[in-house]
Amino acid sequence: MNFAVEHIGLAARDTVALKDWYLEVLGFHEVFTDGKSQPAFLIEMTDGLLIEIYPGDPSVDVASNNKLAGWRHLAVRVDSIEYARAELARRGVTFEEPIKAAGGGGRVLFFKDREGNLLHLVERSAGPMWDRQRHRGAVRSASL
Repeated sequence: MNFAVEHIGLAARDTVALKDWYLEVLGFHEVFTDGKSQPAFLIEMTDGLLIEIYPGDPSVDVASNNKLAGWRHLAVRVDSIEYARAELARRGVTFEEPIKAAGGGGRVLFFKDREGNLLHLVERSAGPMWDRQRHRGAVRSASL
């Protein structure tokens, strides 16, 4: 069997505002909405990864707890963490922690979207494992 990521689901307190944040700050593009009173959206990264933003339970506030079991963050590969940090700061993103070493090599920098969901920039130097993943399309990247 061949598996490929088609989309990632992201429950939101305010689907419209969160969708707009990803479009305005990270440069994603809207590709679908269901048009309901609390709409769901599919948005697309520049490399084709889709994120489904759908109504979540607003009474649960654990979005930024990176130790909670389950999927906890979205890593966005960039060529330069410094450049991406400066561009995202210009777009209103705040960074609460310094750049850190990444597991497997490279560097990471965490930040949050408007609802507190964790994302991080990841910068990796060329190497056998990362070159192979990039060639297969397993590493998704965003241009800022």
